[in-house]
Amino acid sequence: MVNLIRKKRTLRQRRVRAQLQGTSAKPRLAVFRSNRNIELQLVDDTQGKTLVSVTSLEVKDPGNKTEKADLAGKLLAKKALEVGIKEAVFDRRHYRYHGRIKAVAEGARQGGLKI
Repeated sequence: MVNLIRKKRTLRQRRVRAQLQGTSAKPRLAVFRSNRNIELQLVDDTQGKTLVSVTSLEVKDPGNKTEKADLAGKLLAKKALEVGIKEAVFDRRHYRYHGRIKAVAEGARQGGLKI
């Protein structure tokens, strides 16, 4: 049962990832969601380098996980604009565009990053 779930998750992740390619001008916003935190990275796939990264641990405001994800998205957008990145491609991996994942995308948009 666990192997079947992992296989399906991997297939979903590959299907989403096959349509996305991050460049230095328009990097890929990769999201990792754990039970407690959320990690965001802007990745240049042509060079294989992480340009900017943020975790929800950097957000010091109290609140639930969705609010912290929103603030992490805004913080990522702020850091990206400082580096000179204005737009990105959103890579949700195998997660649904719902809840914390949606909050990250909306927070990044509100922060000034074009997704």
